[in-house]
Amino acid sequence: MSVPGCFDESFQRQFHQLLEARRDVRSFKSDPVPDAVVEELVAVTRLSPSVGFSQPWRFVRVDSTERREAVVASFERANAAALASYEGERAALYARLKLAGFREAPVHLAVFCDDATDTGKGLGAKTMPETRAFSTTMAIYTLWLAARARGIGVGWVSILDPREVERALDVPEGWRFIAYLCLGYPASYENTPELLRAGWEDVDPRSTHLTIR
Repeated sequence: MSVPGCFDESFQRQFHQLLEARRDVRSFKSDPVPDAVVEELVAVTRLSPSVGFSQPWRFVRVDSTERREAVVASFERANAAALASYEGERAALYARLKLAGFREAPVHLAVFCDDATDTGKGLGAKTMPETRAFSTTMAIYTLWLAARARGIGVGWVSILDPREVERALDVPEGWRFIAYLCLGYPASYENTPELLRAGWEDVDPRSTHLTIR
């Protein structure tokens, strides 16, 4: 039976392969990503869902060496604090993890949620204002998949102080920091999450369990 809007099995298999191949990349080649490609990846986020059609995501390309170094400094402070919070073998394992690709990635994108936007007129966000941030995360995922389809890797750096990043990038009042993304062509391709390969964590069966009430 033909179902309107349904993609064929070949596409479904390819889409599943894309989801498998979408990994958090931390090691990049030095090859530049064309500016036009970066602009296209940001533009495609317009297809992302957003609460009340608010489209609250704001992408900032960070090219300034001074601003990049400020973000790296924030990472180093936060990373040192995180390392100090672990003990024994877990601390040793944490110290071996590569958690960012700042130096190698040719493109840095900071992503913010515009909490002050009047687009959408507050529809759906009056009772749950955090849905704007959720919508911004959906836009990040759209960009991530589109990038991977082009052979471009994305690494999400979360070991940062949001206030420090907001100050370093001098963004408008009301913009909330959501993510710092490193983009570039991966040094290698892996379908298995790096933290799983490193033994940091196993797959949690609860994440795919459907609870029925």
